[in-house]
Amino acid sequence: MKYVALLRGVNVGGNRKVGMQRLKALFERMGMAAVQTYINSGNVIFGSNGAEAGDLVAQLESAIQREFGFPVMVLVRSAENLQAVADALPDSWVDGSEAKCDVMFLRDEIDGEDALNQLTIKPDIDDVRYVPGAILWRADRAKLTRSGMMKLAGTELYANMTVRNCNTVRKLAARTCTD
Repeated sequence: MKYVALLRGVNVGGNRKVGMQRLKALFERMGMAAVQTYINSGNVIFGSNGAEAGDLVAQLESAIQREFGFPVMVLVRSAENLQAVADALPDSWVDGSEAKCDVMFLRDEIDGEDALNQLTIKPDIDDVRYVPGAILWRADRAKLTRSGMMKLAGTELYANMTVRNCNTVRKLAARTCTD
């Protein structure tokens, strides 16, 4: 089965450095197949025979801590789930100069539509939607500083997610569809 591992908080601001070549080699030593990384933010596409996503999370977090010397939260999504999240993004949503558009992948323990209740959403600024496994968010850059979502950092919900912009999510989904 094909998966994507999303590492949280690596290679941000020069902290918690995880080299992608070294990360790829670690996945290969763990027996993962067709391993490829995508950009430097901790995205790994790989194949695994028989292992469930939940089992892979614990194995990967343990191996990464041993290899790099610090804990890293890992979310694992099947290619099918990642594609469903990418498909749920409206075509007009693009992360660029006009708008900020992010996908907030949720840990299984907090995954559910009720996660929206923990957010400060300003309907005139924030367009926020839940899909299984993630929260989708879009806001015009001109209104970004007034967005309720800017209060997310530092919350318990934020500690249990990892964020990618919508452009990255679409590219990861496209890469998981190729063999």
